[in-house]
Amino acid sequence: MILTESFYTRKDVVKIAKELLGKVLVTNIDGIQTSGMIVETEAYAGVGDKASHAYGNRRTNRTEIMFRNGGSAYVYLCYGIHHLFNVVTNVQDVPHAVLIRAIEPLEGIEYMLERRNKEKLTPALTAGPGAMSAALGIVTSHTGLLLRDDAIYIEDRGIKVPAKDIVAATRVGVAYAQEDAMLPYRFYIKGNKYVSKGKGL
Repeated sequence: MILTESFYTRKDVVKIAKELLGKVLVTNIDGIQTSGMIVETEAYAGVGDKASHAYGNRRTNRTEIMFRNGGSAYVYLCYGIHHLFNVVTNVQDVPHAVLIRAIEPLEGIEYMLERRNKEKLTPALTAGPGAMSAALGIVTSHTGLLLRDDAIYIEDRGIKVPAKDIVAATRVGVAYAQEDAMLPYRFYIKGNKYVSKGKGL
């Protein structure tokens, strides 16, 4: 079942980030379907979160999508090379988002390998947000897409991740966020080999 808008428009971005674990991210790009189970996420809590692109109510051409109603894709370029895929949450003008950091590949693995110029399946294929987007064919031009669009959507396939298997940690690469860098807003499935090697604080 494709997640509906009501899943994304809830107020608690941390809860949503946890509940996205075990959901399945699907892309249909250039006639190719690929998918993977979400195994790692990071929550970004909008205007009051110093790690968020929308901190201090910052509205730019890039971040404007974050201020939309929840349920859209926010894809941005990191270091000029990595396309990072985020899910916009909460209601209009409350710019919360969840970065999807890693998936466990399910469908279309041969196409993911081709996109990543790899010969065999290893965790490096989709562990880390840049690698994941590249494998799934997600690029910045997909920003703003509704996550009910054929191109990109997230499904609930009935996979349950027990609370005891969800690890909370600090986010990766947000040292600039001062005290907010220490927030335990990164979540991953304990023991899953596709979780990224990114180090929090």
